[in-house]
Amino acid sequence: MIKKIDSNTMGKKNVGWLKSTFHFSFDEYSNPDHNNFGVLRVLNDDIIQPNTGFDKHPHSNMEIVTYVIDGEISHADSLGYKRTLSRGNVQYMGAGTGVNHSEYNLSNESVRLLQIWIYPDIEEREPDYGDFRFDPNDRKNKWLHIVSSKEGDAPVKINQDVNFYVLELDENLEINFNLGEGRQAYLVQIEGTSIINQIDLKPKDALEIIEDSINIKSTKPSHFIIIEMKKS
Repeated sequence: MIKKIDSNTMGKKNVGWLKSTFHFSFDEYSNPDHNNFGVLRVLNDDIIQPNTGFDKHPHSNMEIVTYVIDGEISHADSLGYKRTLSRGNVQYMGAGTGVNHSEYNLSNESVRLLQIWIYPDIEEREPDYGDFRFDPNDRKNKWLHIVSSKEGDAPVKINQDVNFYVLELDENLEINFNLGEGRQAYLVQIEGTSIINQIDLKPKDALEIIEDSINIKSTKPSHFIIIEMKKS
């Protein structure tokens, strides 16, 4: 089963310094038919203006992954970590029993990133942090496995049975992605345009995929993320 989620139907917020597209219910945006997709609870496409950002605030009992699309984001948290990440880099925060963090764009260019929240396998774990800087060539015209469970083999490991893959596909190239029995995935067209199983996708559109295989053909240079998980 494959279902398209058109970005025009998603939640939107623009408060000047922050412009967001909400794939699922978040903040003032409520969509009872789209609160989550399996263990995927939040996927926000955020654009943060220069010299602004999220002041220090708390989280708990959520696995939080940030994927940077453009620009640089500077992170600081109550665990003592301070990092600045750029395009293609991944940041992970296991909020567990509680952690405070801030995220700032300290540059003169806007930042675009995906903020992704995953329900943990067990609540009240000790908080954790990690990040990884990937070689962009490793996602060029091939799937790059960036996030897995703690038992998986991706560089970034979180407390849930999920896998994140990213891909940058040159124009007019094709690639497949196959889901096994009992698995589902959420795909986002981050940049560019494509045709997937005869479905046209534009930037920020998404697909829900359940126990199915897809063929992707890029009609413009394209950038994708897939979040694969156990079928709910």
